[in-house]
Amino acid sequence: MPPVTPARGVPRRAAALLAGLVLAAAGLSATALTAPASAAAADTPVRVNQLGYLPDGPKRATVVSAATAPLGWQLRDPAGAVVASGTTAVRGADQASGQSTHLVDFGAYAGSGSGYTLGVDGRTSHPFDISPSLYDSLRADSMSFFYQQRSGIAIDAALAGGSAYARPAGHLGVAPNKGDGDVPCQAGVCDYRVDARGGWYDAGDHGKYVVNGGISVWQMVNSFERARRSGGDAALGDATLRVPERGNGTPDVLDEARWELEFLLRMQVPAGKPMAGTAFHKMHDARWTALPTRPELDAEQRELHKPSTAATLNLAASAAQCARVYEPYDAAFAARCLDAARRAWTAAKANPDVLAPASDNTGGGAYEDADVSDEFYWAAAELLATTGEPQYRDAVTSSPHHARPVDGFWWGGTATLGRVTLATVPGTGLPADDTARLRGLLTSAADGHLSTMAGQGYPVPLPAAGYAWGSNSAVTNNAMVMAVAYELTGQQRYRAGALESLDYLLGRNALDLSYVTGYGERHSENQHHRFWAHQNDPSLPHPPAGSFAGGPNAALEDPVAREKLAGCAPAACYVDDIGSYSTNEVAINWNASLAWLAAFAAERRGAPAAPAVQVAPAAVTVPEGGSVQVGVRLSAAPARDVTVTVARSSGDQDLSAAATLVFTPADWATAQQVPVSAAQDADTLPGTATFTAGGPGVRSATFTATEADDDTAMASCTVTYRIDNAWGNGFTATVSVRNTGTSAVSGWTLGWSFAGDQRIGNAWNAAVSQSGSTVTARDAGWNATLEPGGSASFGFQATYSGTNAPPARFTLGGSVCS
Repeated sequence: MPPVTPARGVPRRAAALLAGLVLAAAGLSATALTAPASAAAADTPVRVNQLGYLPDGPKRATVVSAATAPLGWQLRDPAGAVVASGTTAVRGADQASGQSTHLVDFGAYAGSGSGYTLGVDGRTSHPFDISPSLYDSLRADSMSFFYQQRSGIAIDAALAGGSAYARPAGHLGVAPNKGDGDVPCQAGVCDYRVDARGGWYDAGDHGKYVVNGGISVWQMVNSFERARRSGGDAALGDATLRVPERGNGTPDVLDEARWELEFLLRMQVPAGKPMAGTAFHKMHDARWTALPTRPELDAEQRELHKPSTAATLNLAASAAQCARVYEPYDAAFAARCLDAARRAWTAAKANPDVLAPASDNTGGGAYEDADVSDEFYWAAAELLATTGEPQYRDAVTSSPHHARPVDGFWWGGTATLGRVTLATVPGTGLPADDTARLRGLLTSAADGHLSTMAGQGYPVPLPAAGYAWGSNSAVTNNAMVMAVAYELTGQQRYRAGALESLDYLLGRNALDLSYVTGYGERHSENQHHRFWAHQNDPSLPHPPAGSFAGGPNAALEDPVAREKLAGCAPAACYVDDIGSYSTNEVAINWNASLAWLAAFAAERRGAPAAPAVQVAPAAVTVPEGGSVQVGVRLSAAPARDVTVTVARSSGDQDLSAAATLVFTPADWATAQQVPVSAAQDADTLPGTATFTAGGPGVRSATFTATEADDDTAMASCTVTYRIDNAWGNGFTATVSVRNTGTSAVSGWTLGWSFAGDQRIGNAWNAAVSQSGSTVTARDAGWNATLEPGGSASFGFQATYSGTNAPPARFTLGGSVCS
């Protein structure tokens, strides 16, 4: 957040924009636009998405006109040939823009290409494309913004888009920097120093804030989670972005998010210190730096600010999400994240009302928050989705936010982030009706946004009274809710609403301006920023392509806006001037939501494929006379209710599983449990069987079951199982296996099944994995050999509810021990 800075000279493009503002406010019709030539060249009453449209998405435009009768329109290809035509629908007065409008719908046109224009009543739009790859570059550029906002690393010209954007590492202690590697606290906050390197500069300043970092990381990582569920994660995978880590085997979007996550982890108060486990609220300069100031030239002292409950819960939530998503790529990092999340949750519970004050705004933004109940809900939701533990489920279900309607989210209101996670991440442990209720709340919110858009001349999920600081991020965040509703239901109206939100941001708006640098014929290029400051210093660059301006702010909260925009209609209260920080700053949370939405829009969809049945685990071992469960769900929402039948297709008839499951467009992602049983028999053969789960309207899946026969000869082994310690919902246990035979066992595998819902979290002295109730423990390498009479012991920590009975039997190498 910037300080108040003096107004600078207004550039030519901003002057043209202001002229356009005056014209728009006067409500001129398309035929009465008689501005000076420079203003007319920069403005057209035919407002389109200046980037273009997807072939399978909505294709609509807005025309500024006071005409009360429909007007003719023509869509022309690059050669000027008319390829579609029709008449406008008269919309009339639009409250947010103060303009009279007509709507054009050319969605029936099925062609694609570059350089289309839309003509209405003798006026012509900016050129635009119709292409399935329309949003590919925006997906990459909106993410590149974060690399170029990195602190503590030199920015490479080859990755940043040219030498103008290259710069030395900032805040590493190289003079004149004081550095972020050894940062003191403000007076009275702490008596030690912290390594707070890395992370992203928050906005147009050099500050780094845990609160805004938390929501930004969540949106970035959630984008990958959503893409993985939809099957579109390859587009966000390794070597898809311009980051230094490309080629390391980890998806690039996760590499970028990790740069901020590592900073957030460093901001946790160390063990043994007062308020251990909490997070420092923020870290920035003791005084505001001048505009412009490149990061490596910042000479101010850096300071840590008092820990806050809000920051601590942001850390808990984002670190819990990290543990869930990064585990397949870096298990050690995921474990670090989960440990930090648990400690942060415990610390927040012990310090529930340490609030950041609004007065702490010298040298950086305050990011004050007087109500952290929403952060508690969000953090509990993420920890529940990652661990499934009852303590977090209780925190979720007892929160007042769990039953409330879905509200808009931002850095100070994060409950809806938790709702999205609980509604979309499989296996949270919530009852099915509770999950369905949450999904219904999200789709109801999306319907509300569509209703708002339907009443506007420039359809945008924002009411006329909603144009506040960062209004463009409210648009992208609300569009995210519609995109989530599309994932949950498969209903195209929600996807259309999300895409039309991008139309608004990319030029179909009151100002005929794209708010994304480098995208569209007329775009923002003078955002408030310390080192992308070409307007103030011609030797510095404009913001890079993909940078996202904050957008119209009817409150006019900076001197430039007050001077230039007096009397503006709410949707026109924006000026592309570096001094207008209340309408034209950039911020990581704003760009994170744009990147999320661009990745959603860029996914290739075509004709919707039938959802696939997914079974987990795909192979189970069933004890003779017992049963285990598999979970059955769909990969995506079906268009209508579908019935999935589970039946044995081949194999041992002693193994059985039969079920008829119904999945709906609103309830398809939660796995339904199906028992797989093995009959007690007298033979000594471990039979196997294959089962099919399928039905009309879905792609079938198969899974296999193997009987663990208890009629086989006993192995030469004994096992002791001892519960060492137990508490409310957890316990630790030690398992010892002894070789009672006459020959050595080289490399051992011990197996058992729990009778209850015990779930192992971590283990020592053995590699332990769990699938359903079935546990497999393998030697740790150094203890792989069991000599005759020798034994090996290992331990684990687990959770449970209800009874905690010991396993009935153990197998060594598949044979039963005594």
